[in-house]
This record gives sequence, structure tokens and C-alpha cells, in this order.
Amino acid sequence: MDKIRSWLGRRGTPSTRAAPRKMIVGLGNPGPEYARNRHNIGFQVVDLLAERHGMAFDKFQKRARLAIGNIVLPDGAAWRVLLAKPMTYMNVSGEAVSSLAAFYKIAPADILVVCDDLDLPVGRIRLRAGGGSGGQRGVQSIISRLGAQEFPRLRVGIGRPPGQMDAAAYVLQNFSPEQESEMAFVRPKAADAIEVWLAQGVETAMNQFNAGGPGTG
Repeated sequence: MDKIRSWLGRRGTPSTRAAPRKMIVGLGNPGPEYARNRHNIGFQVVDLLAERHGMAFDKFQKRARLAIGNIVLPDGAAWRVLLAKPMTYMNVSGEAVSSLAAFYKIAPADILVVCDDLDLPVGRIRLRAGGGSGGQRGVQSIISRLGAQEFPRLRVGIGRPPGQMDAAAYVLQNFSPEQESEMAFVRPKAADAIEVWLAQGVETAMNQFNAGGPGTG
């Protein structure tokens, strides 16, 4: 509680001057032509989280679009957070993330990365405290540049490409209408998982959102 109070203003409201203590990174590719692609689900989730909490991506720093603000949770706890969308393209996301982490002095354990996952069915999410990249090149870039694997990541399922379609082509397509109907439910669920991670930590969030059922995995 003392740490939380230190991030609050004198009247108990979140301070607008405090440095962010958590960084939430959405992975994707820059440019409007990629905005609704499967590969950009990380951008889509952090955009929703920003909208939910009245934050705007109005800052450009270290090759990333940033929204810095306060997430106030239902229990009244307030977290000063940095939302980041690397503008470096997916495969070199680590360049921006490592630079931001160093500048804001944010430890890997306090960096949550949101990304797409081909090996999870559409509509499933899975939170992990760390580990390998699972073949996700943006995550691999972050591992390489941070020199650490122990940062949490929230993987959002996009399913495997149909037939013999190349995976690289599949991730750069928009969700099908049927998939988009499911993702309209999953994006808010992913934002919920981030809020639980902030409020109660990664283990609680994993237990709640990795248990199966719609929107979990």
C-alpha cells in the first residue's frame, strides 16, 4: 500500500508527474494498412485499454508511440503506466522496448507484452510469466535486446492459416467476419487480464484467464 500511495497525489488521486512503474507493450506493424491485421492484435488491445482509461497515444519517443497515464482499478488502486506501440515493425520490436525500459528504468518483470499467437485458437488468450518466444519474432526481438526472458506476455490466439496458406501471409490479413465477431469479445477480455495483472500480479491473472472457456486459453 505504501508504494501505491507514493504514486498518488495529495488528495488521493493519481499523480500526473510520477514516473510510470509498469510498461504494457502491444506488438504490431505501423501504418493504417496493417491496423486491423491479425498480427496487430497487440496494438488493438492496448488501444482499447487506453480508450478505457482515458489515455491517448500522443507522445513519440524511442521509436514508439506512447500513452502515459493512470489506470485506476475497481478497488481504488492507481497505477502509473506506460502503454507502448513500437513503430519499428514487428520483427525488431525489441529496439524500442529495450530503449524505453532503460530510459524509464522499468525492470523486465514489470513489462507486459501483448502479441498474436498462431498456436492458440481464435478467441483464446494465455498469460505467461516468461519463457521462450514460441516463434513470435517480435517477442524474440525483445528477449534478445533485453537480454532476459522473464517478462510476462499475453498471447492472443489467431489460429492457424487454412490449407496450405503461408503463415506470413495469414498474419498480415484482417480477421474474417466470423473471427472478428469473436475478437470483439476477446479484446476486452485481454484488457481485463492486463488490469488483473496490475492489481493482483501475474499468478492470479494466469489462474483466472488461462483456465479455459471463451476468451481464455
